[in-house]
Amino acid sequence: MTATSGKKEQVEKMFDNIAHKYDFLNHFLSAGIDKSWRKKLVKMVAANQPETVLDVATGTADLAIALSKITKSPITGVDISAGMLDIGRQKLSKMKLDQQIVLTQADSENLPFETGTFDAAMVAFGVRNFETLSKGLAEMRRVLRPGGMIAVLEFSRPRAFPIKQIYHFYFRYILPGLGKMISRDQGAYTYLPESVSIFPDGKDFLVELEKAGFTQTAERRLTFGIATIYTAYCQS
Repeated sequence: MTATSGKKEQVEKMFDNIAHKYDFLNHFLSAGIDKSWRKKLVKMVAANQPETVLDVATGTADLAIALSKITKSPITGVDISAGMLDIGRQKLSKMKLDQQIVLTQADSENLPFETGTFDAAMVAFGVRNFETLSKGLAEMRRVLRPGGMIAVLEFSRPRAFPIKQIYHFYFRYILPGLGKMISRDQGAYTYLPESVSIFPDGKDFLVELEKAGFTQTAERRLTFGIATIYTAYCQS
């Protein structure tokens, strides 16, 4: 990230640039494990039987599509990147899901919805891209109804040897080169390990959820701690 523009504008431009290769790179660079992570998250969301769901930082709508396979509830996806949303809408049209899932370009820190609109809010690999984490979390809480659930899937940092060392080496030295070669974007996959390294994962993120007004916070670490699902609720 450069100092010439805000993080929000740079993230938008970056994802516009890599939108055409984003899905392929997600699955390729994670060896397909990201699909199983999303399945675990949507099962947790669906278990609460939400009537309306918000998918923040929806990207190309992978998470929303995964949820649509196990619920008929309407899903609204928002993202700051028009390029990512264009790819998402094409996917939804081909899968005939564009009635159940509606995608809207919007800033996650200034959501265009009334207070208490949704029963559940979810986000996969998006919260670390918020310019101001506290604002993004507060906005998700605002648009949730009392008793509503938030579910966040995000990269985290493994603690145990040797996974910690292998993960660090892959993220620092292998992933950026592969990402650059395939996406043709100079900075996108250098930004990924940088953003993960400074993200407040584990207990620190649970504290951020509590600061935003959520209760019953919990974490579920996945695949040796490479990723984590965080859940929390709005007070009834």
